[in-house]
Amino acid sequence: MKICTITCHDVYNSGASLQAYALMKYLQDKGNDVEIINYKPNYLSNHYKLNIVANPKYERNVVLKTLYLALKLPGRVLALKNKKKYDEFREKYLKITEKKYTSNEELKNDPPYADVYICGSDQIWNTKFNNGKDPAFYLDFVPENKIKASYAASFATDSIDEKMRDIVRERISRLDYVGVREISALNILDDLNIKQGVQVLDPVFLLDKYQWEKLTYEVSKNEKYIFVYDFDGNDLIRDIAIEIARKKNLKIYTVFKSNYADKIVKGMGPIDFITYIKNAEFIISNSFHGTAFSIIFEKQFVVINRKENINTRMRDLLSILEISDRFINKDYDFKNIINSINYEKVDKKLSKKIDLSKNYLRNVLSSKSGVESINEEKDIICN
Repeated sequence: MKICTITCHDVYNSGASLQAYALMKYLQDKGNDVEIINYKPNYLSNHYKLNIVANPKYERNVVLKTLYLALKLPGRVLALKNKKKYDEFREKYLKITEKKYTSNEELKNDPPYADVYICGSDQIWNTKFNNGKDPAFYLDFVPENKIKASYAASFATDSIDEKMRDIVRERISRLDYVGVREISALNILDDLNIKQGVQVLDPVFLLDKYQWEKLTYEVSKNEKYIFVYDFDGNDLIRDIAIEIARKKNLKIYTVFKSNYADKIVKGMGPIDFITYIKNAEFIISNSFHGTAFSIIFEKQFVVINRKENINTRMRDLLSILEISDRFINKDYDFKNIINSINYEKVDKKLSKKIDLSKNYLRNVLSSKSGVESINEEKDIICN
């Protein structure tokens, strides 16, 4: 079967690259011919422009814009050095359509051929950003006689902009299958009167630990470390990292600029990202995929709130696996942090969710009608 997926696959973010790879690889392993649509609209092509403001709410206020750019600048300068690794990952691991598209209209005029089209995963429906407003990420360009599905699409927040409600409702209603990543996304769908939503796991969970391990390398056999992945320069993360390092006699490795780390890992690409998580003794992050791979590699970890209101992604994942105590705030209890996660219990719950997620994809690829298949899937989940 020929399948085309569309997602934010080339935005120089490790999680985005790895989730795009995971869905493609899983579907390929099931014997399908899979391509990722090479979709690069202008708003997803500005990652190496230092003065770009991705979030509109910061663009409207001069003070907020200045602060935003000041906070983003160090990471963007570093990202320039990372470009080669992301490009190499894309060339080596992602099968992408030969034709590049820059707009939904271009896709409508000459859509790549497929039997099934899948949009997702990651924050493709986050209406705080341009991708959540882009009809292409709702498969608007796909002919009516083709199967259209989302897989683990994320709104990333608990609600969507009132101005976008009717538009989002109309676009999602065109899909034959609706698979979303978070429990909170089901609530949004219900609020939009869309009842066929199914909650599935991020694509990275479709591949097992051993498949991911094959992509990694050894970091250091002589030095044990905490891996800190902090988008915000969070003081709470710093304090926890220092305390754990002292109690457990560990070094602190970080990715972003830090005045407390023993090592700053520079030039990190997708393979480095999973490698440093796999080899760490403990992970502290405010990253969804940092959380996901900590679970895949069965690591001890904690998750801290992001300053941006996109924490539902981590919160819901931990809730599904019944380890919400790993999501902490300033009122944390250090004894709870260093308690080991019982991965025997986690793996049982995770395995069930993985099976349900794979079953959802089997239904999408089956010859059943969308309505019949989705109703069956909902019955399975309820049972």
